[in-house]
Amino acid sequence: MSNMYQWADYYDLTQRGVTGDVEFYLEQAKLAGGKVLDLACGTGRISIPMAQAGIDVTGIDLSQDMLARAQVKAEEQGVTSGLKLLQGDMRAFDLQESFSLIMIPFRSFLHLLHVQEQMKALTCIRKHLAPGGKFIMNVFVPKIHHFYEENEKMSLRGTYPLPSGEEVAMWDYTRYDHFQQLSEVTRIYERTDAQGVVTERVRGRFTLRYIFPAELHHLLRLNGLKVTQRYGSFAKTPFDANSSELILVAEAL
Repeated sequence: MSNMYQWADYYDLTQRGVTGDVEFYLEQAKLAGGKVLDLACGTGRISIPMAQAGIDVTGIDLSQDMLARAQVKAEEQGVTSGLKLLQGDMRAFDLQESFSLIMIPFRSFLHLLHVQEQMKALTCIRKHLAPGGKFIMNVFVPKIHHFYEENEKMSLRGTYPLPSGEEVAMWDYTRYDHFQQLSEVTRIYERTDAQGVVTERVRGRFTLRYIFPAELHHLLRLNGLKVTQRYGSFAKTPFDANSSELILVAEAL
């Protein structure tokens, strides 16, 4: 898996998810009516609102830095119960309990870089699903024109103001390996003061394995999961050729 974020300080500022994802996952958790497992929970962007809503949620993440930040955020937001944060690997976990909803939000499944890793994760997920439970995930939809436009180019992903009057710019340099279906990203956070002078530059790398919709359907079925619903956005629009996001809801076969 990618050693993704060595720069947790900037994560919450720049990684705000996909429009409507927190509300969607929160609604699904309420409908599930039981315990929730949030894989690759990061800094608790979705786990914390669930705990605030009275849902029993367990979050797992590889990064201790992310989990430490999630714990601080939870305390700051008054979460005193209902949230358990564990360091762990979605490819190999055994919690000795089952969940009504297991989720991998914000495209984090794509950090599994080999089919064997994907299979291991889905095996663990299937094992931890309660009877009638649901597994939900979302990934971006690969687009050929994006590959062409972004390959080996530096792209500005966004600028983010700070209360101090400073600003953080996020840049990505992306290189694709289409044989392996890999997207190798060098990410740079550039912090400037109120006069526009660069005061800090933080650089890191991560790799994603993009996946096509039909491929993902087959992968789930191979691991004892069937897709029962799919959407093209968190507003529950139908998934079609124009969709840039794929949200899948699956249950055990």
